Amino acid sequence: MATTLKDNIYHKRQELAATLHVPMASVANECLAAMGDRAALNGKLLASRSWFPFCTHLYVLSSDGTQISDSVGADGLLSETHGRDLSEMPYMKESIPPWGFLLSDAYVNRFTHHPCLTALHVIRLEGATLGFLGVDFDLRDLPVVAGPYDEPAYWQQIKGDPSIRGTVFQQCRIESRMDQNMEQALSILEELLTERGMFQAVVHFSSSRATVWFFDDPYRYRMLDPDALADPDICLAYPQAPYPAEALIPPSSIGLILDRMRDLRWADDTFYLRSASINVFNGMISLTFSCDGSHYMPYEEFLRKDMTFWLGIAA
Repeated sequence: MATTLKDNIYHKRQELAATLHVPMASVANECLAAMGDRAALNGKLLASRSWFPFCTHLYVLSSDGTQISDSVGADGLLSETHGRDLSEMPYMKESIPPWGFLLSDAYVNRFTHHPCLTALHVIRLEGATLGFLGVDFDLRDLPVVAGPYDEPAYWQQIKGDPSIRGTVFQQCRIESRMDQNMEQALSILEELLTERGMFQAVVHFSSSRATVWFFDDPYRYRMLDPDALADPDICLAYPQAPYPAEALIPPSSIGLILDRMRDLRWADDTFYLRSASINVFNGMISLTFSCDGSHYMPYEEFLRKDMTFWLGIAA
């Protein structure tokens, strides 16, 4: 199972390469007999197009990266591509493994300006490289070869803007409207999260607002300004909704999490919490401090860490 984003990408590339290697080896072998004959190469590629239903183009290159066939696309031959110098394309700068097949790293195509990748197979005769069979793929056209990537559920610390970190001792927390009305604001957020169908909130303590998402309209966010966060009547604008069974954060922990955020906001006049987020489905908490450093962690770990920990690493 992939545990990091790089692992996930690696496994998807491995699966894609496994589907391409054998058919490309076969087509490269077919093209061997037609090297030096543009029309014959075009015929071989046209006959093989159906083997690669998701590709954008098939073509043959000489060993120096010059295109010696036309490109074969979904609509047939593209004669204007014959003779192109592709030696500077990213995939031509990668090392081809001894078995003669390469699935390139993804790159932005200089012609279409879309992310894509290219598979190459060497065309050899008695150990000498005569050229390459190339197959281009637009990433948008590729089939899904594995499940979606799951964000890791462990603590991550990310350093922010160095210019902010360098001047952190020259600043101090200025009391915001939310600071002046903290208990009421947090009570309203707890009500919305546990009883009114809100599943994610980004709380901007310094600017006294919150960006929030609700189950019944998850693709659009709403803004709660300082007046809304000071008025319990705002809860009446959202109907009651059962707490989701799929949530990783139990409703009993929501108030504890918000209280801990409050404590971090007020813990120190130099190192203080500027903003924080909570998502009940993935169970993650994010925190951004006055030094612009950010932390992402599971809610259980967030609740286990005391003020000594935070005041020691917030910078």
